[in-house]
Amino acid sequence: MKVNAFEFPSGKNTPLSSCKNAILPILTLTLLTSLPLYLYNNSPSPLQSVEIHDNNASIPLYQKNNSTSPLQSVEIHDNNASIPLYQKNNSTLPLQSVEIHDNNGSIPLYQKNNSTSPLQSPGNGITSNDSASIKKQSCNLFRGNWVLDTKGPYYTNETKCVIDDRQNCMKFGRPDTEFLKWRWKPDECELPLFDAGQFLELVRGKTLAFVGDSVGRNQMQSLVCLLASVASPVDVSYVPDTRFRRWLYPDYNFTMAALWSPLLTKVREADDAGNFSRTSLMNLYLDEADEAWTAHIEDVDIVVISAGQWFLRPFIYYENGSISGCRLCHKENITDLSIFYGYRMAFRTVFRTLLNLKNYKGLTFLRTFSPAHFENGDWDKGGNCGRQRPFTKQEMKLDGYTLELYRTQVEEFRAAEREGRKRGLKWRLLDTSEAMVLRADGHPNHYGHWSNGNKTTADCVHWCLPGPVDTWNEFLLQILKMEGEGEGKGEGEGSSIDGKLEKNFR
Repeated sequence: MKVNAFEFPSGKNTPLSSCKNAILPILTLTLLTSLPLYLYNNSPSPLQSVEIHDNNASIPLYQKNNSTSPLQSVEIHDNNASIPLYQKNNSTLPLQSVEIHDNNGSIPLYQKNNSTSPLQSPGNGITSNDSASIKKQSCNLFRGNWVLDTKGPYYTNETKCVIDDRQNCMKFGRPDTEFLKWRWKPDECELPLFDAGQFLELVRGKTLAFVGDSVGRNQMQSLVCLLASVASPVDVSYVPDTRFRRWLYPDYNFTMAALWSPLLTKVREADDAGNFSRTSLMNLYLDEADEAWTAHIEDVDIVVISAGQWFLRPFIYYENGSISGCRLCHKENITDLSIFYGYRMAFRTVFRTLLNLKNYKGLTFLRTFSPAHFENGDWDKGGNCGRQRPFTKQEMKLDGYTLELYRTQVEEFRAAEREGRKRGLKWRLLDTSEAMVLRADGHPNHYGHWSNGNKTTADCVHWCLPGPVDTWNEFLLQILKMEGEGEGKGEGEGSSIDGKLEKNFR
């Protein structure tokens, strides 16, 4: 082998110099090839690995191979994106993930390529490692942050499920899709993806009822769409009024129902002429539960109670058959009481009713107050909600009347939970308020279609489907799974698995 090209000048052509001419280049080549490998393996550089995403999977390939690489994914953002790459997943790495966007259309590639379920649920359900992680860390599912997740939603407006036109934002032209690219990340664990098959197995042979207003029905419609990847229900409603819709999943003998009762207690119009409006006066009987739900609840296995925005309107309050006060009634000789009084007494009546029902043995959830996000004016004065990304915790939090309403209902829930424990009843908190106060971007705004043709009033109360409301059902699934595994059976305040809410509510 001739190495003349690397020959070093020696002054003389001796046998020793010829040997040196052959050996020194070989040693040099060895050094040059070994040094970079040593430096590479011992470098403190943050760019430690390269990963390739499987386009058909919901997790990066390195996670499938159990890699612990800190470089989580690679993403190429649209040049018009308003969020810098370094903010993704709250990491300080300057480059984290790469995603290719379609610059030629108003919808991302996942909607063009898979209109049924872009974000695939884990096929084998939540793994034992997922559940064990949450148990070991005593993870509070409801304390966390929204982090970028560009894989897209579980379903779209083309999925075969019923989406109320008032929340069908994509169908009615919402131009941005950034609000679909955020996922809730608890502070101390991961929230597992929604698994439709696992949910249906957990509720096999059971009945689930959503009791409350149209935001509660919003959650039920979300759940129907989340389950659409596995099963389609049959409409078995007793009445044509869709506010009382019932769905049956025959293969699982599972029934889901909406029981519309926006104030949870008995209510009548105060104006005998029937001139009902959003600001008209109503009689609210705070100590009488609404028969719209009490007549159907005793045999229900899982009940999700919720109510909120309707309590902001004017009322005359009745207790023990007589007037006890009012809110915004402007009538002489009637004591003006706060919204918090009416809200507290209504929830107290609901919980006492459930505790006193002889045959009721169900699992009761309170889904906490869902904040509205009107900006630039009140709902009837041009207010809207046009944001395209979530608030941060530094920008928005529960405060003012929203915090007080939240505290009020949770205090009543805790009192009922203590009493229910004595009677062998289970009560769980679906504590969505902290997460949802940050999601001003998730409302329909002007991209919902109202049956009365309204095009001027923005909807900043309900939630787009798909949208952040789907997270509520991720919470619900995880709590039901933990119930099935025997979690939350300990005694004492805060021993249940509903998020271990602090006694002082922040």
